[in-house]
Amino acid sequence: MRWNLPNIVTVSRVPMLFVVVGLMWAEWTYAATAAFWMFIIAAISDWFDGYLARKSKQVSTFGRFMDAVIDKVMVLGLMIALVNGDYFGDLNMIAMLALLAILTREFGMSGLRMMAASKGIVVEADASGKVKTFAQLNAIGWLLGARMFRDDFGAAFGTEDIFIITAVHWIGVGLYFLSAILTVTSGISYLKRHMHVMAD
Repeated sequence: MRWNLPNIVTVSRVPMLFVVVGLMWAEWTYAATAAFWMFIIAAISDWFDGYLARKSKQVSTFGRFMDAVIDKVMVLGLMIALVNGDYFGDLNMIAMLALLAILTREFGMSGLRMMAASKGIVVEADASGKVKTFAQLNAIGWLLGARMFRDDFGAAFGTEDIFIITAVHWIGVGLYFLSAILTVTSGISYLKRHMHVMAD
């Protein structure tokens, strides 16, 4: 394991997750805005660490492994915080059920990868998994953005413009449930392709 710059950027997303969640629960002015922009920085760092590693020829097994693990920790941690923080209103119960489906898929895939690794097989991420992650990150961003507009800039919106905040919120909700569907369907796709791993 080498503590090069790409790996430091990767691991830095863990403390950023704690900061974002803390800001989501903070009640001081512009906490929601700080949470939104800290999340944007974390999401950009997810791309930036890979770019740095490739550009500097420092791609490593540790970096690839930790990038995938920390992405899951960040996304799942923020989704739990969103459901627990009442970001879905009347749909909180359905959002929780969707989250349970996402958690089941992610832990199931981790188990499948460990089983494959024990047999010397690498289960690489495919296009469906990347689309799923993209939808998840976008859902989190839109929902944090809606809370930012409501809490920190609501007074700047006239009553005739309040639909903008509502629209941003519902885009986030829609993307959240879309990401849940994509998460489950991509998991089924992985399972079908790698069923032989469990054939003992």
